[in-house]
Amino acid sequence: MRIYLSADMEGITGLVDAGDVQPDGRDYERGRRMMAEDVNAAVRGALAAGATHITVNDAHGPMRNLLPEALHPAARLIRGKPKTMGMLDGLTSAYDAMICVGYHSRAGSLGVLSHSFMGHEIEDMWLDGRPVGEIGLAHATAAALGVPVVALTGDDRACEEMTEWDPSVTTVAVKYAHDRFAAELRPADEARGAIEEAVATGLAARPRAASRNPEPAALTVRWQSASVAAMLQGIPGVTGKDSRTVEAQGALPGLYRQFGVWMRVAASLTNQRPYC
Repeated sequence: MRIYLSADMEGITGLVDAGDVQPDGRDYERGRRMMAEDVNAAVRGALAAGATHITVNDAHGPMRNLLPEALHPAARLIRGKPKTMGMLDGLTSAYDAMICVGYHSRAGSLGVLSHSFMGHEIEDMWLDGRPVGEIGLAHATAAALGVPVVALTGDDRACEEMTEWDPSVTTVAVKYAHDRFAAELRPADEARGAIEEAVATGLAARPRAASRNPEPAALTVRWQSASVAAMLQGIPGVTGKDSRTVEAQGALPGLYRQFGVWMRVAASLTNQRPYC
């Protein structure tokens, strides 16, 4: 059984603030150790369920958060960037199941460190008219490849968001949001035990591979900056909905890959010092 694991950081046990998850943060080194422990718990659960091959993709920020020497030796690590498929780099239809560790809720949710891909720059996203963030877009892309998502870990708001997309996915709340930068934390050992158990349970109950869906989807993104929306309309197939909102249609996973290009364009335009 081949397992793909996408590991984000905001939804990791014990982490609540930018200082926990950003490389220049005062608690980042502790945060990356906590991330490795959550990932390792998921790996143990996958092995208990009979996994024979496990690939972990470091999906957060610089994508160099997981230290290879801290990762369970049964897992292979995809590390660094750029990656053509970003948070889902390396995912193919050859995998039997996907696990999301450390995920967070979408922009506008009052979840811990909630956002959609680019912090404040992306205000809202929709997939076929349905509000979407990193959780929904990852799930839809995996489904298009015929790979079922079987487990997700994060705060309670992330778990609720996953359940809205697919109630068959086993979720583990490792913390309970009090606000965007505050949460009630489960004890670390308890949370990791729950992760291990949930992954094993989710894999044991995993559905058959989903039918690959070649139907085109519509991805709509509202940006904070009108400059980003204007520039993106230079890409064939991208149309403007209003001064800050663009849309494109295409089959997943290709549309997910194109969205990665949008983010690189946005980063090039917005990584500038304010003019006043």
